[in-house]
Amino acid sequence: MSLTLVLTLLLSVLIGISLGLLGGGGSILTVPILTYVAGMNPKEAIAASLFVVGATSAVSVVTHARKKRVKWRTGLIFGAAGMVGAFGGGLLGGRIPATVLMIAFALMMVATSLAMIRGRKDHTPEAQENDLPVFKVTIEGLVVGLVTGLVGAGGGFLVVPALALLGGLPMPVAVGTSLLVIAMKSFAGLGGYLTTISLDWALVGGVTVAAILGSFIGARLAGRIPEAALRKGFGYFVLAMGVFVLVQELPAPANLILGFSAAGIGVLAVLCGFLIPGCPLRRASGTSTAKHATAEHTATEAR
Repeated sequence: MSLTLVLTLLLSVLIGISLGLLGGGGSILTVPILTYVAGMNPKEAIAASLFVVGATSAVSVVTHARKKRVKWRTGLIFGAAGMVGAFGGGLLGGRIPATVLMIAFALMMVATSLAMIRGRKDHTPEAQENDLPVFKVTIEGLVVGLVTGLVGAGGGFLVVPALALLGGLPMPVAVGTSLLVIAMKSFAGLGGYLTTISLDWALVGGVTVAAILGSFIGARLAGRIPEAALRKGFGYFVLAMGVFVLVQELPAPANLILGFSAAGIGVLAVLCGFLIPGCPLRRASGTSTAKHATAEHTATEAR
């Protein structure tokens, strides 16, 4: 077994941990690992990531479901609509230059990371108990499916914000539900790619097994981390990976300019969120912290 293969399999464990813990980030890790470590062609890496992430998500969603962290109706409707969009995106993605796909992939990551770092302005407790409206879920599913199928992502880095930020689901439930959606959309997107791409199934199978093992670790950690910290940590992680891919794919000096620009936005977000009074990020964080503190105080009084 070569050193490259061993390193690829070890890093693949992180794919599962990311999916089990965050409900996303699988393709954000899988595509760079298969491209820059395993040496796969970018289009093959994108197609392979759909299988790896889809299979890992399908296994991980079972663990989350046992802990009541999956909204089945919302997930199935979102996933069904996303499958339609993902298949179309997969068909189109197989005919677009690899570099264009990777740059689009990175830009989408940066935009999504900023939304996750900022968070929602309000939190509606009733959304935790009720499924989202069918029409809204269907439209969001089609759009997210098309985008994620096009850039070869399972969609967690878009599905989690869609469910948590737009839908109002609490982060642990958004994570669990997103895994159901990811599994459905990933296999649909893979079907589109396989019309033009062939894969090394032995390598893909090994990466998938390693990712599934990691997903058990991630699922056990999920729910033990405060919602605000989990959301912001996910956002900063996606931002870092987006900058990395931009630097790798863009020619000099554009890669350095855009890379430093994206990194600078992230630094400003951190400063705004934690140091500058009156900043929306600070208010969002403070509100979440205050709610958490109030809940703890109420629980203490009840005891």
